Amino acid sequence: MTDKILKNADAKMKKAVEALAKELAGIRTGRASPALVEHIKVDYQGIVTPLIQLASISVPEPKMILIHPWDRSIINNIDKAILKSDLGLNPVNDGNVIRIPIPALTEERRKELIKVVHKRLEDSRIHIRNIRREAIEELRQAEKNKEISQDQNTRASEQLQKLTDSFIEAVNKIGREKETEILEA
Repeated sequence: MTDKILKNADAKMKKAVEALAKELAGIRTGRASPALVEHIKVDYQGIVTPLIQLASISVPEPKMILIHPWDRSIINNIDKAILKSDLGLNPVNDGNVIRIPIPALTEERRKELIKVVHKRLEDSRIHIRNIRREAIEELRQAEKNKEISQDQNTRASEQLQKLTDSFIEAVNKIGREKETEILEA
């Protein structure tokens, strides 16, 4: 019983860390990357859809992203979605494709991006702690229902805390790497 609860918590925490890594890939560092824009949500016929599902995204030059929509009628929607994103990018729309020049980062913009990274890191840490809290509740409920003993609950809670600590350290490591990347770009 405790193994099942711990494995479930482990899987959820792993997904939270993976989601954070994917999300932070979208924060620009002065180099063009399709990951910067592929998660941007675009209104497509009344449905909010990730950009990656609506267009091909390429990097023809180190400082340029090229977006080629499969349906040209949504090019203005893509343009608006990029402008509304917190990436600070200015798309150039020629009616067929959208070009996004990646400007050099200013010191002020670097600080803003680091604040965004820190907020997302804290959100991930909170999410991991919430997963731990849910697992502890499951363990307490199992003990209350006499499915596990008090000793098993204590051991499992200790293992759960070690698991939580390791995932929070993984989040912190990802954050330090991203912060270094932003400062060096």
